[in-house]
Amino acid sequence: MTPEEIVAQLRILRQHIPDFGPLEVSDAASLRRAATVHDDLIQASANTVGASAHVTHALGRDADSLRNERIDVSRWSAVEDELQAMHKGVASANLTRRHRLGLAALQTYMITRQLVRQREHANLLPHVEAMRRAAKFGRKRPKTAEPPEQKLPAPAPPSSS
Repeated sequence: MTPEEIVAQLRILRQHIPDFGPLEVSDAASLRRAATVHDDLIQASANTVGASAHVTHALGRDADSLRNERIDVSRWSAVEDELQAMHKGVASANLTRRHRLGLAALQTYMITRQLVRQREHANLLPHVEAMRRAAKFGRKRPKTAEPPEQKLPAPAPPSSS
């Protein structure tokens, strides 16, 4: 499959994920506290809801719906783990591709610099110059000028009265 075909398939898949979508940082932060409640508390609360019609009515949810959602969280956590592993694998593969490409560019630059020393390869001089201008290595970045420190006036000596 091409990268574009994989992207299309991923976009189709995300349409099938309930509650899919990014959250604002502030929204995610506000959800985190209740989202990280210990599983024992979740299980005990489901049991409590199942034991009391009053709690079920006040909560608006029954024990079975809480238990089913707990199972769903576990199942979707497996999907989350697999997607994280997939992300790491794709990122590693892309790093390897960038390395191969960068290494080929650096080798081309070094080989061409040697070749242009010979008159028969003078036609490569503009290419060497273009690669030299494009290269980001070996150049020192200009230092950013820091604003001069502002000195506070010295405190006045105590007056003698």
